[in-house]
Amino acid sequence: MDEQAREQALLTAVTTEHFVLQTSRSATITESVGRATIFMSMLSAALIGLGFVSSSGHLLRPYLGAVLPTLVITGLLTFARLVQSMVENEVDLQRIQRIRAWYHRRFADDQGFFADALTQGGGTRAEWAAVGSRPGRRHMLLTAAALVGAVNALLIGLGATLLSGLSGAAPGLAIAVGVVVVLAAFAVQIGYINRASISLGR
Repeated sequence: MDEQAREQALLTAVTTEHFVLQTSRSATITESVGRATIFMSMLSAALIGLGFVSSSGHLLRPYLGAVLPTLVITGLLTFARLVQSMVENEVDLQRIQRIRAWYHRRFADDQGFFADALTQGGGTRAEWAAVGSRPGRRHMLLTAAALVGAVNALLIGLGATLLSGLSGAAPGLAIAVGVVVVLAAFAVQIGYINRASISLGR
């Protein structure tokens, strides 16, 4: 195979990989939105059901005892998958930026095409710049995983408040326990997101 044929074969392979990575990112984002939507729909249905049973004291406790654990477990599983999807998206974006940098070095000459893959400092900065952000932990609070994590924390805190109340604690103390549990649960989940993120880990 001569040099020109090798060059054409490499370009075909790289552009195909670029297309596959873009498709993978789209599928990942679609899945994340779908999972978050399913979880929030379950939460909405649970709140509607709570409205129906709230006037019946003998049904309220069994309802909460059945629904709260279900929502928490579903929420934690959804959260875990959203974090995985976030990492997959970061990996795809990282590889896309490498391909774009190769395009720039190989074909751009004096043109500015794909220059952002290099001029942003490369690496993490280039990847975040491609989606209009800067690398930082506070941006992780804007992810779908953080949203579901916040809902999970509220549900866990609600469960802690109810358990404290059932154990005989004063209302003020039960609420205080719930607030502490909410903050702790949210902090744990945000910490998990930060540890899982490959862009923050570099």
